[in-house]
This record gives sequence, structure tokens and C-alpha cells, in this order.
Amino acid sequence: MRLVYISAESASVEDGAGRFMEKLKTARGGAGWYIVSAQLNITFGAFMHISALLLVDESKTGGDLAVVHSTGGGREAAVLGVIEKLNPVIQNAEVVSFKVGTYTTPVTRRTYAVGIVAYNRPALQASEVSRTDDRRELLAHVLSLFDYNPKVLNVSELARIFGVSRDTIYYDIQRILEEKKRDQPV
Repeated sequence: MRLVYISAESASVEDGAGRFMEKLKTARGGAGWYIVSAQLNITFGAFMHISALLLVDESKTGGDLAVVHSTGGGREAAVLGVIEKLNPVIQNAEVVSFKVGTYTTPVTRRTYAVGIVAYNRPALQASEVSRTDDRRELLAHVLSLFDYNPKVLNVSELARIFGVSRDTIYYDIQRILEEKKRDQPV
């Protein structure tokens, strides 16, 4: 287990949410994690600040964060817009923590709402994995457990389990290793 802190700040709600998600991707790496506990924070002022302090278990996968934003004529409309965007994300997920904040600009009276949710998805069985991203996340986690040594994998068996060709598995492994290499500090 380890603690992870992610934060982003921007004068633009959209830019701040985008920066936060980029930092999350960097912090998580290719292997994934399971979120045990989360402290989420959203503050507004001259800048919007989003932060998450996470206790993660890297021996499991399925944990993620989502940040969405919405505008509306008032607080209620803006918050309902955020809820509408978050509900599909957390369907069938275990929600660890969530936070919604609003801000109304003084001059234009435009209201913004920002929502952040920390959640864990139940582990998928290999036969249930149909999306390339899900398959790669699962393979990246397995590779991370073996210090990114692809020789420990039985490519033929993985191809059979996932219902794809061996070439697809080799390509996935190559992409995972390239991403790992690119993300390593020089």
C-alpha cells in the first residue's frame, strides 16, 4: 500500500479537470491500483483547485477517479449536470468517496459545478474482457507483478482466454513495455 497525492489548479474549470486527469494517469502508471481510501477536495477562488489523497493497494486493480464539470443557470442545474455525467461512470462500481463543488462567477453569474469520484470496479474475469484498454490494463498489472518480464507470460494461453490472436497479445505487451519505458524518469 502507498499514499498518492494528485492535484491540479487552473483558472479554467475544463483545463483544471483535464490537468488533473493527466496527472492521475502519470501517477497510476500502466499497472493500475485499488483505492482503499480517498480524501477529495475541490476549492474555488481566482483558481479552481482539485486534489485527491489516495491510499492505494497496487496488488489489485480496478480503482479509478473521474472528474466532470457542468454549467447551468443556477447551482441546482449545474449539479444535476454533474450527477448526470457521473452516474454512468459509477454504475456497478464501489464508490470510495465523492465530492461536488459549485462556483458562480460574480460578473456573468454563470454557475459551474465540478464533481470528482473515487471508485473501484469489480475485477473482471479474463473471458469478460472485451475492450482493448481493459485487456491491456489487466496484462500491465500482471507484467508489473513480474517486474515487466514478458517471458513469464504464456502468450498462446492468454490469446485463447481473451479470444484474440497471439499477435494481438504480443502487440499489447509491446505497447505496455513501450509505455513503461516512456514513463520512466531519465
